[in-house]
Amino acid sequence: MMVCLSRFASSTAAMILSIAGTAVAQEPTAVGGLTVELNEVAPSEKGCKLTFVAGNGLQQSLSKVSFEFVLFDQKGLVERMAILDFRDLPAGKTKVRQFDLPGTKCEAVKSLLINDAPACVGEGIDKGACMTGLQTGSKSAVELKG
Repeated sequence: MMVCLSRFASSTAAMILSIAGTAVAQEPTAVGGLTVELNEVAPSEKGCKLTFVAGNGLQQSLSKVSFEFVLFDQKGLVERMAILDFRDLPAGKTKVRQFDLPGTKCEAVKSLLINDAPACVGEGIDKGACMTGLQTGSKSAVELKG
């Protein structure tokens, strides 16, 4: 009977190791990308203030990042385009950035689109790295797309 239990224990252990090995093999091995979340949209003295939470999942730090945003009104028409400078984004870090859009009423903005990344600068960084794998989201009533 002991032999059966030990065979059962061995096969169970082998199965657990096999499952654990599968789980490890399925972990993403690709380098991450950038995340940009529209966290808040609030009226300001100048117009409308946008608050973003940006994260750098790349292995390299970015010394300069800017995104070209397209603002759509409630009818889905392009209201304006603006380039917002997110400055630096260190590797593995999250930063909060705020931008005032003079002359823009927050209630007129239905959605934002990140159209491009005109500046994506860092040692060993390809210019397209800021848009490749970009993940966007919004915690405000205004939708953000990438």
